[in-house]
Amino acid sequence: MKSNKVKRIFVLLQCLFFLIASHSSLAHHVLGRPSYSLNEDSNTPPSMAIETQIGDYFVTYMIFPAFPKPSEPGRVNLYVTRIDDGSILSVPVSFYVLDDKLFSGWPLLGDPVVPEKIGVQNVDDGIFRQGFVFKERGSYIIRAYFEVGDEPYEIDFPLQVGKAPAVGPIGFLLGLLILLLVSVNLVQRKRIARSKFQKEKNST
Repeated sequence: MKSNKVKRIFVLLQCLFFLIASHSSLAHHVLGRPSYSLNEDSNTPPSMAIETQIGDYFVTYMIFPAFPKPSEPGRVNLYVTRIDDGSILSVPVSFYVLDDKLFSGWPLLGDPVVPEKIGVQNVDDGIFRQGFVFKERGSYIIRAYFEVGDEPYEIDFPLQVGKAPAVGPIGFLLGLLILLLVSVNLVQRKRIARSKFQKEKNST
């Protein structure tokens, strides 16, 4: 009897994971497209300025405007310089977008993430500029890729388009798991109390 209960709980958890993964995979099925209509002279501050190092290069990444919205043009500015002498990268940089959905790439839980190419940019005044337009709000990843000699370089940066949900899929999942565990615990307690009461009744 106990093993059957464990199996039922496990099946419920599997169904719950499947529902969350399905909901997340449907949320952002339209990915970004390049666009260059955002004014280069705009005073809008970037939403983030990330600095990192990869291999022999120092990378700075900025997103404009500060809060990208669905169906409105935005832009990525990428600065890539050598760490040793500060020289600017001269080879083209390819830009990709990935849907940063829950369970993406997980076996049996999510579809494999396939990057979508949105443009290839040459350096312009020390900057690689890539425009984008996303039709739906959500969490995305912008990937910059370039090769120097035979060595590939790949950098991923997060991008939030529109307002993030107040309770994300992970919070929703945790809430349901807690509710399920509490429900199972209450049922078990009632069953134990009923069994104890029945034994006391039979003994009298």
